[in-house]
Amino acid sequence: MRLDRACGVRPNVTVTDTQIEIRTHQSLASIASKDWDACACPETADGGRPVDPFTTHRFLTALEASRSVGEGTGWQPHFLSVHAEAQIIAVAPVYAKAHSQGEYVFDYSWADAYERAGGRYYPKLQVAVPFTPVSGRRFLTRPGYETVGQAGLVQGIVKIATENGLSSAHVTFCTSEEAKAGEQMGLLHRIGQQFHWENHGYQTFDAFLDSLSSRKRKQIRKERRQAQDFGGRIVALTGDAIKSHHWDTFWRFYQDTGARKWGRPYLTRAFFDEMHQTMRDDVLLVLAVEGDRAVAGALNVIGRETLFGRYWGALEHFPCLHFELCYYQAIDFAISHGMRRVEAGAQGEHKLARGYLPVATHSLHWIAEPGFRDAVEQFVTAEKEAVEGDIDILTSYGPFRKTGMHERD
Repeated sequence: MRLDRACGVRPNVTVTDTQIEIRTHQSLASIASKDWDACACPETADGGRPVDPFTTHRFLTALEASRSVGEGTGWQPHFLSVHAEAQIIAVAPVYAKAHSQGEYVFDYSWADAYERAGGRYYPKLQVAVPFTPVSGRRFLTRPGYETVGQAGLVQGIVKIATENGLSSAHVTFCTSEEAKAGEQMGLLHRIGQQFHWENHGYQTFDAFLDSLSSRKRKQIRKERRQAQDFGGRIVALTGDAIKSHHWDTFWRFYQDTGARKWGRPYLTRAFFDEMHQTMRDDVLLVLAVEGDRAVAGALNVIGRETLFGRYWGALEHFPCLHFELCYYQAIDFAISHGMRRVEAGAQGEHKLARGYLPVATHSLHWIAEPGFRDAVEQFVTAEKEAVEGDIDILTSYGPFRKTGMHERD
């Protein structure tokens, strides 16, 4: 299990114990989509959508086929599979990382401290969906194999990291249930926060507004009027209504946002072509169109119960158009399609006033060096208390009417 020159794990490694066999894969092409998805999204057997579109074989393959991950990106695929009873019972999206970019659970301070102390923090192992701050299962198991599958994946991750002399392994944006299981297996549990909108049985957008305080209700109505007066029309496209030229337009939006935020977009142009070919039924593309030209847009991915806001961009500034395309149009779609929530991505306390409340996110961490592990454990313990306190405070400042209050516009 030595590291190869691409800062990854030696290909096709096999670990065998009395019950299971664990293998690594340098490409998802070596795992059949039916075997991967039987672990990642078994709920689709009824023909419905996956709960988490981002761990599906087609999404992870789009990243790989478009060279958004792989050689030269700092994200080297080393997917894990656990085999038992003549079948794959668990899989995990694992990458060897040469940096900490595109993760959204930031460990730059850990890397800096480790290297100032004389260690080598990179490469490290990352169990994650690249560039996607969306919570979901990371230990993907067939139904009925949850316990042995999770244990096998954790065993494989720790064994690979240990035998290759890696500083650490990280499981980011896992579920709270996985976080609890990981803690019981000796991993460190870290929490963060995001802002999500929850559908409390609203039948219309106005019904959602009626649940807000008068001041917030008026603010949102004012923002929607301003946004919709930008001089054009707003269109929502999904499935075959999305054409290849829409991706040319959205690529310009994506590049502009990337340049302003972090300097270089993570995804390649080819990724959007792959998405068009294999995932356009899973996409909601909201565009602001002026004449025959789209001037702004937001890309969402549709799950079984959740609409996931992913990317936004604009060619010029229009007042409140960002709020309309990213937040209010997403709420409209979720209500009209009976979806339970909207997840609007990482960061952004400005979402609070628009009905998106803070929720905890979870990650797990394995640290090789005992002294450094102790320091990280102290950090995540203190951070957890601070984050939980912030969530409580921010929730109390949410835009919703207090119980027993009756307000009129």
